[in-house]
Amino acid sequence: MKHFALAASLALGLIGAAHAGAAADSAETHFRAIGSGDVQVLMRGYADAAQLQWVGGPLDGAYAGKDAIRGVWEKFTRSQGPLAVTLENVQESANPKGATVTANLLFVGKAPIKVRYTLVYRDNRVVAETWQIDPQLAVGAAAAKS
Repeated sequence: MKHFALAASLALGLIGAAHAGAAADSAETHFRAIGSGDVQVLMRGYADAAQLQWVGGPLDGAYAGKDAIRGVWEKFTRSQGPLAVTLENVQESANPKGATVTANLLFVGKAPIKVRYTLVYRDNRVVAETWQIDPQLAVGAAAAKS
């Protein structure tokens, strides 16, 4: 069963969401795809020369290009299975050259994974991504206890 706490968390985390833009919407799709393990949907958002910095955990490293990034997500989704996603403190900064979305996420499956996330968009595609594992991150306290 696929469970998402994302919608409720978005309602709480994006109060005043009327100002949320296209990048925040794309980020939500990105986070849902991670939770559901849908690598095909996840990869649609990347520019060809995208870069992923995975900081902490067994996948720690720098990955460049869609093929390398796809390999990381395939490995992650195979090992984790479906994840409940709690999203908090979403912030989007944008100008005509691009946008940056930051968020605090809690992925819960086999074990809770707290992540400080950054996505950089140019031409509506992810060009840079940082997955920073942060065990001390204050996110999803209720979900982490259940």
